[in-house]
Amino acid sequence: MEEQCCCHKTKQRTEEERSALIHRLNRIEGQIRGIRGMVEEDTYCVDILTQVAAASAALHAFSRELLDAHIRSCVTEDIRAGKEETVEELLGILKKLMK
Repeated sequence: MEEQCCCHKTKQRTEEERSALIHRLNRIEGQIRGIRGMVEEDTYCVDILTQVAAASAALHAFSRELLDAHIRSCVTEDIRAGKEETVEELLGILKKLMK
């Protein structure tokens, strides 16, 4: 794995990482469009809620994957560079994700 830097609040991602993230987002987007279609077709509430739960789980999986990459690259590099504020930033985002 090549070393990556999070400078100026941007992130250089490998093409593989970018592609995997976009693929996940495209699938989630498709799930959301499917849910909208279910509402438009007056689908039974429980069936819609089942699909909402699946989309929510997919979005959480996306967040976990992105957080994993963030900790392994940006956070690790910043801590090595003595940027202690990165820990506070990480704790803040973890609080948001755990709501």
